[in-house]
Amino acid sequence: MKRTGFLLAAVVMLSCTAKKEKASGTADAPSAFSTDGKKVLVYSTADSSAYRLSLTDTVEFKEMGQPLETQICVFVDPGKTFQTYFGMGAAMTDASAETFYKLPKEKQQELLKAYFDKTNGIGYTVARTNINSCDFSSDMYTYVKDGDTSLQSFNIEHDKKYKLPFIKEAMQAAGGQLNLLPVPGARRPG
Repeated sequence: MKRTGFLLAAVVMLSCTAKKEKASGTADAPSAFSTDGKKVLVYSTADSSAYRLSLTDTVEFKEMGQPLETQICVFVDPGKTFQTYFGMGAAMTDASAETFYKLPKEKQQELLKAYFDKTNGIGYTVARTNINSCDFSSDMYTYVKDGDTSLQSFNIEHDKKYKLPFIKEAMQAAGGQLNLLPVPGARRPG
């Protein structure tokens, strides 16, 4: 198959067990890890094609020499661990929430299923959202007025219209397993 356009997304999820340090400072041997019988499902989205998070390949782990420059490869060395995998996800900003609610109901459900359903979608497990307005907000707002250290002015009314319902629907589509990472907004009202 000739490749056209460019690859936007290929998702490979692997689970490796990292070494655990004992209180004495010595390391346990790493847990046995085997790729035997494991397969990788490759999902692709490509410009100027019909690929939209489409299952395009299923590959198995195998020993391989030096790959050609044209080959796409993922190298797995269970003896090397660097960091844990927290998950993959979406940015749930004011702009994405407002756009979501402009879609017809059936398209909203299609989107939620495609991104958050673990069985019939890509199964996002993480969502980042903004606290206060940001560069992806349609207007400028804060949750607390400047100088209000007692938080008497605390108000999330702005988020109740689009963003909070969108987050709740995504959480439901993810089976309740969605980690939400709030980050401070990039701008503040003047």
